[in-house]
Amino acid sequence: MSGPPESLWVDTSGDPWAPRPSLRGDASVDVAIVGGGYTGLWTAYSLLSADPGLAVMVIEAEVCGYGASGRNGGWCSALFPAAEAAPAMRAAMVATVDEVGRVASTEGIDCDFAKGGTITLATNPAHLDRVRAEVAGPGSDPDAVWLDATAARRRLDATGTLGAAYTPHCAAIHPAKLVRGLGRVVEARGGTIVEGTRAVGLAPGRVVTDHGTVTASHVLRCTEGYTPQLRGERRTVVPLYSLMIATEPLDDAVWDEIGLRERETFTDGRHLLIYGQRTADRRIAFGGRGAPYHFGSQVKPGFDRDAAVFAELEATLRTLLPQIGNAAVTHRWGGPLAVPRDWWASVGHDRATGLGWAGGYVGDGVATTNLAGRTLADLVLGRRTELTTLPWVGHRSRRWEPEPLRWLGINLGRSLAAGADGHEGRVRRPDRARTRLMSMFTGGH
Repeated sequence: MSGPPESLWVDTSGDPWAPRPSLRGDASVDVAIVGGGYTGLWTAYSLLSADPGLAVMVIEAEVCGYGASGRNGGWCSALFPAAEAAPAMRAAMVATVDEVGRVASTEGIDCDFAKGGTITLATNPAHLDRVRAEVAGPGSDPDAVWLDATAARRRLDATGTLGAAYTPHCAAIHPAKLVRGLGRVVEARGGTIVEGTRAVGLAPGRVVTDHGTVTASHVLRCTEGYTPQLRGERRTVVPLYSLMIATEPLDDAVWDEIGLRERETFTDGRHLLIYGQRTADRRIAFGGRGAPYHFGSQVKPGFDRDAAVFAELEATLRTLLPQIGNAAVTHRWGGPLAVPRDWWASVGHDRATGLGWAGGYVGDGVATTNLAGRTLADLVLGRRTELTTLPWVGHRSRRWEPEPLRWLGINLGRSLAAGADGHEGRVRRPDRARTRLMSMFTGGH
């Protein structure tokens, strides 16, 4: 058991992160949920809200919030990883952003929820078409608007801004406060959480752990980036690492220059994703992709830190927002997220076996996990609702290729994205050749 992860969010959560007891021998419950992150806890919360008499156990290998739920960028957004998602899916995601805020308020979870929307900057002429597509392209957000350079700079005065897309459907949150608060609420509603208990095998009716076997009518897998560590799940998703940095708190005068007055989350039109937010305690939390995929879908604590990626993130942030001057970077951390082969997150439950699952959020899981938890609860309880008919329910992504093919393909795709960004930075026009090659490895995403 490793204890809480390193991150800004852990340091500023106000939570002691004291581990709960481990499983003490065999146990029997109605519903066993493997994974104590957002998905598992939202599922437990939804089940207990619907039927307080259920015996629900959440089984966590480390401590609740150890994974992506305690390390992410804090975007509670309506983004769904599959660009071709149906209008019903988009509407459900939009409503889910507000649902997270509602529950946090109702249950007294102070997670610094601020619905300021997202601004996607075009800071290079090569970005313009990609960013404009968020407003007018196929499957675009109908509530997104295009901001000219002047309007964009009023929200975020970033270097080289030529314009931006803006959507209201995102809230900035404090991830660790949300996940730790959810854990307390689940326990208050009668749920059992065992930590330091590693599941090694899931089967109909049982979860085999290193501390005993849990029998249950329903066994739900909610393990996201750690899924490949389970028996038989090595190629279900790949764990890709996303890394983050955070500055010291910035003076009000600096924030007056930068903007983000409504705590908008922000990104831009480059291929190798970056993302950021203005935290409630006046820092910039800033992250991005670029870390390598590790052979065999390995997940290790040492992979959370990559000096070259941290240096690139800091350089990118200081170029994008030079107003921060010599402000110190006080925190550096990272962790794995889960990517299905077709980039489709999914949720499902087999009534014949009692086995269920949810995940594959590709980094867009803060809100999506809430929708997954509510949907899984309906499926377990046998209720046909609007949620259980959404197109991601029952979706099965094909398995990733065996090694070394997936290692070669994923890391080549990462290199192409970085190369395309470098080329576009120099020539100021889209790198269509590398973009076409990238689509071969990402299914067009």
